[in-house]
Order: sequence, then C-alpha cells, then structure tokens
Amino acid sequence: MPKVRVGIIGVGNCASALIQGVYYYRRAPADESIPGLMHVNLGGYHVGDIEFSCAFDIDKNKVGKDLAEAIVTTPNNTYTFANVPKMGIKVLRGMTHDGLGHYLSQIITKAPGSTVDIVQVLKESKTDVVINFLPVGSEEATKWYVEQVLKAGCGFINCIPVFIAREQYWRRRFSKAGLPVIGDDIKSQVGATILHRVLTNLFINRGVRLERTSQLNVGGNTDFLNMLERSRLESKKISKTSAVTSQLPYDIGESNIHIGPSDYVAWLLDRKWAYIRLEGKSFGDVPLNIEMKLEVWDSPNSAGVVIDAIRCCKLALDHGLSGGLKEPSSYFMKSPPVQYTDEEARLKVEQYISRYRTKPSRKKTTRAATKPKTAKGKRRARAGGKKRR
Repeated sequence: MPKVRVGIIGVGNCASALIQGVYYYRRAPADESIPGLMHVNLGGYHVGDIEFSCAFDIDKNKVGKDLAEAIVTTPNNTYTFANVPKMGIKVLRGMTHDGLGHYLSQIITKAPGSTVDIVQVLKESKTDVVINFLPVGSEEATKWYVEQVLKAGCGFINCIPVFIAREQYWRRRFSKAGLPVIGDDIKSQVGATILHRVLTNLFINRGVRLERTSQLNVGGNTDFLNMLERSRLESKKISKTSAVTSQLPYDIGESNIHIGPSDYVAWLLDRKWAYIRLEGKSFGDVPLNIEMKLEVWDSPNSAGVVIDAIRCCKLALDHGLSGGLKEPSSYFMKSPPVQYTDEEARLKVEQYISRYRTKPSRKKTTRAATKPKTAKGKRRARAGGKKRR
C-alpha cells in the first residue's frame, strides 16, 4: 500500500498526541481492537501507513527543531505515552495572522524570519492530507492556510472551530479544485460534547422533556489559556452548542442552554474537567435532573479520531471525491455540513469505508493450487496462459 503523507499546521498538544499515536500503534495487528480507532486497517490503510511529511509553527522554541523534539517542547504538556525517535522533519516557520492571541503571546515568542513558501513545501514533500491544529479563534490564519492547501492540491482536515467544511463557499472551492475536506472541529473519543449528545438523546428516547442544560469546561493547556480571550470564543461556542441542539426535535430557547470553556487552571496541564447538567420533566411533570463530571487528557482523547479522519480523507483522494465529505465529517466533527445522530453517523462512515476501500492486490496462488490436471491445461500452462476459475 502507498503511504499517507500528512502535513501539520500547529505543533501543539494535539499534534503531539497524534504523532505519538501513529508511532505507538504502527505495528498493531490488523485484527486487533484499538481503543479510539474504528479499525487498525481502515479501508486498506493501516495506522503504520501514515507518515508525516512537514509541519508548520510560529513558536521560536519549536521552529527549526526536529518534529519529534518539538512535540515535547514547552508549552506542550500532554500525556507522553510513546517516545518518538527523531523523524528527520524540521518544523518550518508558518504564518501568524490572528493565530497568536493576547494570552498566548505572553508565553510564546514568534520565531524570527518570514513564512516559508507553504505551497512549495507541500508539493515538494508530496503531502496528501493537511491537518489544521491552529489555536481556537484563528479565523484569518485558517482561511489563509486553506488557500495554500487548495493551490498545493492536498486534502484538508479542519480540527478547529473555524467553519470551512460546513460552509457552502469553501465546499464549492474544494469541489472545483477536485479535493476533499473534512470538518469542522474535531470530536473526542469520549469527550464532553459526545457525552452531552448521548445524554440529550437519552432524554429524547425515554420521553423526558429537556428544559435546561449546561456544560462548563476547565483545563490547563494552551487551548484553555487562549480561550480566556472571550473574543476568540464565538465560533467555539457555536460549534459545541449546535452539536447538542442539533439532536433536539424542539427549541428549548437560547437562554436555557450554556455550553463552552469556562476557565484556565494551569496545574491541570492537558487534562480537562467537564461539568454537565441536564434538567427536564418526566412523567407527571416530575423533575428529572442529571449532573456529571468528566475527566480526560484532552489531546490523546481526539488523536485516534484524527487518525481515522486522515485515512478517510486519503480514500477520498484515491477515488477522486471532492468537496465536503459528509459521512466522515458527520461522525468525526462537531460542526459537519450535515448533523446526524452519532449512531447513524457511525453507520454511514462504515458504509463509506466499505464503498471506497482500496482493493487489496490479488493474492498469488500456490503452485500446487494452479497445477494443471489435464493435457489441455498442461499445454496452456506451458504457453504461459492461465485457466480462469
């Protein structure tokens, strides 16, 4: 099988967890069940078929370093579950635009020099798929990078809540370029959003009327530090809120739902604490309330989902699919072009994988199995022919 060449925009905790995950499971048996992956071999592509081609960042402490070293450089602070050896890929100076907010600028210094030629790098590195891991609120930077990706002819996976795949304008741009896009805003394996959606659907399926709900998240990574700047939160709140309200067959009113990041607690590192509450009415209009707390390491929680998205994007490239990939986006992302229930979305992705899986090469038959049994068959064999079965 050919490799899946992946470029990364933003070498933070999410990039660290992704690269560690690919290295950690690179030799996993194809029939093994891996937590967080739909399949070890997805559509013909094994986890080990993913290789990283290039990476871009603006932090002076990361630019110029080997990618394996950059992913464990401060302020990255996620869980280390694999020691990645040197990769021979240097982190290159990317574009800043609005990617560096007020709070991040207090702990990150921009690398000197100008932005590299992104298009040239993507082409020369033979990158297939580009992943966007920029900080939340990087609206202009994301759109600038999308333009470079379109010019370079790569597939695109948008893991942040800047709306690309869900917007008709950008889907048309990718369709016109003959390229696929998956987005927007990556879901976690078991994160606050997926839990909130499941509980919401539980209320609906069991006939409980949801009246009010909230989700408050705190964490200690640079994402939460960045989101202290409330002006960068608009798209994030829209993304997380619509992921839940899309499951409701009725409107509970804007004032009855609150979902979004709450605060930054430095000592939590890359851990996230999510507090979810749902209030409803059950039989006889009797109150029924649910309150729960989720604790996760934030970045590894989504890394497996990104690995699946990468391989689904490569299948699209293999089969000439373009524009917004509806099925993968609906399952992997919070704000896809079309919202389904999670059960329906998973089924659609499995059907997508079966439909577009890369056909395996035909196995060579053994000499014993092809040995001709008749005189006519022997003559054909000597002539180099093969009898079809």
